[in-house]
Amino acid sequence: MTGTIAVFRRELAGYFATPVAYVFICIFLFLSGIFTFYLGNFFERGQADLKPFFMFHPWLYLLLMPAIAMRLWAEERKSGTIELLMTLPVSLPAIVVGKFLAAWVFTASALALTFPVWLTASFLGHPDHGVIIAGYIGSLLMAGAYLAICACISATTRNQVIAFVVGVVVCFLFTVSGSPIVLDTLGAILPRAAADLIASFSFITRFGAILDGVIDLRDVVFFGSLMALWLFANAIVVDLRKAG
Repeated sequence: MTGTIAVFRRELAGYFATPVAYVFICIFLFLSGIFTFYLGNFFERGQADLKPFFMFHPWLYLLLMPAIAMRLWAEERKSGTIELLMTLPVSLPAIVVGKFLAAWVFTASALALTFPVWLTASFLGHPDHGVIIAGYIGSLLMAGAYLAICACISATTRNQVIAFVVGVVVCFLFTVSGSPIVLDTLGAILPRAAADLIASFSFITRFGAILDGVIDLRDVVFFGSLMALWLFANAIVVDLRKAG
């Protein structure tokens, strides 16, 4: 745990040591506002809720989470600091978890800065605050899943651009796996049970259920196990690349 905290502090400080963190936060807040008030028709709907705000989060994270995670390991490998990192008296799992937690907390800080939207909904009406809290929790869980996937992909290459592009593609597959067009295509070539299994991995479907205000244990376990699986794969990839 001590090693994880040390790596976490190092990585989190690294985010705010450069303008990249502030640029990302500004872009995230700007796009959230555009999607909520213009594409989501927040005022025109006449309802005091944050569904127009949360419904675009999967698509925001699809581009922004790979942008955060692409540097986690690719930059270490390119600069050669990964060899120095591996010589520290810290276990590999602690390093992987520490890096991931730093990126997740950074994302949580950006998400927390969207609280004016919540205040706006409260000022205009009487929203169900329980549903809004569930939406924030679901959004943070989904962001963590995206980050874990992209962190693992970042460990496979020293090129951040490649890590970003591949991360976007893989995250896109998880995002749209439950969409009708995908289900219709899979239903024509796969058994129904296999198509339903693939559809169950859809982030939009899982997150949509949470947006209704019900935090189902199955959805929490899904996002949690997905993070654990990809972080485990991340550690394996780093260890293999180190040996190679």
